Amino acid sequence: MTLGELVDVLGGNLVQGSPEITLAGVETSEKADSLDLVFAEDAASAAKALAGAAGAVVLKPGYSETWPPSQSNGRPSKGVVETDQPRLWFARAAKLLKPPSYPIGVHPTAWIGTLAELGEHVSIGPGAIIGEKASIGAGTRIGAGAVVGRGVHIGEACRILPRAVLYSGTTLGDRVVVHAGAVLGADGFGYVRDSTTGAYTQFPQQGTLVIEDDVEIGANSTIDRGALKQTRIGRGTKIDNLVHVGHNCDIGEDVILVALTGISGSCTVGNGAVIAGQVGIGDHAHIGPGVILGGQAGVLSGKTVTNEGLKPGTVLWGTPARPLKQVLREIAVLARLAKKQGRSE
Repeated sequence: MTLGELVDVLGGNLVQGSPEITLAGVETSEKADSLDLVFAEDAASAAKALAGAAGAVVLKPGYSETWPPSQSNGRPSKGVVETDQPRLWFARAAKLLKPPSYPIGVHPTAWIGTLAELGEHVSIGPGAIIGEKASIGAGTRIGAGAVVGRGVHIGEACRILPRAVLYSGTTLGDRVVVHAGAVLGADGFGYVRDSTTGAYTQFPQQGTLVIEDDVEIGANSTIDRGALKQTRIGRGTKIDNLVHVGHNCDIGEDVILVALTGISGSCTVGNGAVIAGQVGIGDHAHIGPGVILGGQAGVLSGKTVTNEGLKPGTVLWGTPARPLKQVLREIAVLARLAKKQGRSE
C-alpha cells in the first residue's frame, strides 16, 4: 500500500515525500526499514524516528523543523505525515497495511446445525459448533472449538476466537471481537432463598444479551444474559481479559473495562467511563458518563457515582470510591495520627 493511499483513507497532511512510497507494515523506530511506518508523539521521538531507516513517519504538526536529507536522486529519503493524533493514525494504518489472512469456508470437522445461515466469506474452524437456526454475517470468522448456540445472531466481520462460547439468546453486532475462552450469555447469579429451610432456588434466567457494533471482549471474560430482560454492551466498548459483567447490566458506549473488574447485576455504566483493574461494583449501582474509577476502587450496592462538581479527568479511588486527592489527604491524616499515637505510648 502506498503512503498516498493511507493519507487518502486516514487524512493527515503529507508534508514531505512522495505519495508513491510503498509501505508493508508498522514497526518501532529501532527496527524499522524502508518498508515500515513509524510514529512519534513528542519532539524527542520525532527526531529519533526521522533519523531512522523507516520509509515514513507520522507525527504531530510542528514537532520537527529539520527534515531528513534527500537521496542522491533528489527525492526525500522518507515520507512525513502530520496529524493531531499520530498514535491513532498509526494504529489505523497498521490494520490497513496488514489485513488478516485466513481460510474461507467450513472445516470438515466443524458441525453446522439445521437451518443455520452462513453469510458470504465466512470461516468456521476445526471442531467449531454452530447451533440450529444460528446466523453468521458475511466475513465473520469462528475459531477452532468455539460454540455458537441455537439461534445466536452474529453480525458481519466479527472474530470469534478459539473455544469462545455464545449461549442461546445472544446477539452480536458487526465487527465484534470475542477472544479465546470468553463466555457470553450464561445464566446470571440470581437465586431466591427459602427463609424456612435456607435452600436456594434459581430465579428465572431467560433474558437476552446484546453486544453492539465494534465491541471487543477479552480472553476468559464472562457476560451474563438478563434474568427476565436484557444485558447490553454498548457500541465501541472494550473489555479486557478476566472481566465479569452480571445479568441485567447496561454498559454504555466507548466504555473501558480493565482486567479483573467485576460488575454485579443490574448496574449501569455511562458512555465513556473508564473502569480500571480489579474494580468491584455492587448490584444496582450506577456509574455516570465519563467517570474514571482507579484500580481496586469499590462502589457499594445501590450507589450512584458521577463527575458532578468535579474537574474533567478526576480519578475516583478507594472504597467507597471518591476523588483520589481526597483519599490521599485522608491517608496522610491517618498516618500523622498513627505517628502521634506511637510517640505518646
